[in-house]
Amino acid sequence: MTEKRFDGIFTALLTPFDKNDDINVDSLKKLVRFNLDMGVRGFYVTGSTGEAFLLSTDERKLVMETVKDAAPDATLIAHIGSVNAKEAGTLAKYAKELGYDAISSVAPFYYKYSFAEIKDYYFRLADTAGLPMLVYHIPTFSGVNMGISEMSQFLSDDRFMGIKYTSNDFFTLEQCKASFPDKIVYNGFDEMFLAGLSMGADGAIGSTYNFMADKFVKINELFGADRLHEAQAIQKNANEIITALCKIGVMPAEKEILTQLGIPMGDCRHPFSPVSDEVKEIVKKDIIPLI
Repeated sequence: MTEKRFDGIFTALLTPFDKNDDINVDSLKKLVRFNLDMGVRGFYVTGSTGEAFLLSTDERKLVMETVKDAAPDATLIAHIGSVNAKEAGTLAKYAKELGYDAISSVAPFYYKYSFAEIKDYYFRLADTAGLPMLVYHIPTFSGVNMGISEMSQFLSDDRFMGIKYTSNDFFTLEQCKASFPDKIVYNGFDEMFLAGLSMGADGAIGSTYNFMADKFVKINELFGADRLHEAQAIQKNANEIITALCKIGVMPAEKEILTQLGIPMGDCRHPFSPVSDEVKEIVKKDIIPLI
């Protein structure tokens, strides 16, 4: 594994739907090209931003295929996580068949598994795929909180390339990077990207990158050039947009932004509510001008 292939900015892709609630393959291809033009390193495919847990196994495979076809030279990480370990294994094997560069998974959730059970889940997936494995740490949603002692059990193993770290506990992020400098640590919260970089993150995987990845590519460049004040100004601009999104529903609003930018995305799947006319107007008047 060449580390440079995995540093930088990765878009956690949204999944577009058509009027029949099927995968909109044409829009997905447009979204991939749009992001490549903004300078992203690659894509995190069928993650939580992509509504993975609202898709069937076949639909997740279709998204993975489409992205691979649209971006054969980009670095691709397939999120294959599922509370159904058999499904996760099937998707892990498929990622390998398609030629993905790595796989990732959220920890198995809902049933409050022990750490020993979670560890076994991850190691089985790593063995199944034979690809570098990225642990997806998102305790706010998974309910699984791991400290440096737990994370070390993955990072000390050659099968694990690193962690997608979606937490505001930057002390533990720094410990992971300091203890395992050769492993990749991605910042997960878009609004805290610059903070993550300051604590050692190698790059980031984010959802708002779908429509403003260029801002985060620039923050990354400026931070690397020690131009911190300029990086802060762009992070502040991005956070104005994120603040507005949080008030109206992040993922549905992200899709509406892209639709207004010319990439039809449809609504998020039920039980998400359709985007209201009020939200559409807020996106048009208050968010699009900030992009």
